[in-house]
Amino acid sequence: MKIRQNLYLDRDITDALEALSVGPGGNKSRLVNQALANWLARRSSSQIDDMFKIRLDRISREQARLARDLEILVESFALFVRYQLVVTAPIPEGDTAALAIGRDRFEKFVRQVGRQLASGKRTFAEPEQPEVGS
Repeated sequence: MKIRQNLYLDRDITDALEALSVGPGGNKSRLVNQALANWLARRSSSQIDDMFKIRLDRISREQARLARDLEILVESFALFVRYQLVVTAPIPEGDTAALAIGRDRFEKFVRQVGRQLASGKRTFAEPEQPEVGS
């Protein structure tokens, strides 16, 4: 259902509308209706974009913090491994008891990491921070 509207348009807009409506299928009402529908659609999408922008900015900050933390972790681990390899003497090949102790310690370490991850506990957990802007 179409509803009649009485509108006042500036002269230059009226002239442009008249020029567009000349030719096959030219209809001023259809042109104004499409233009207004497009404008309203862009306006509502802009509002949605503004709402998502805040969340995307927060996600970007969190991702940057995670990347920084991962870089610190990898660098710390690499330095620890280098130090450990430099200061620890290699185990002689024939020392099966020392090799067995090493394997046992490594298996215990892997199980402990698994338990920590499964429980959600972290050895170096940061205190929780309240979310800003939520």
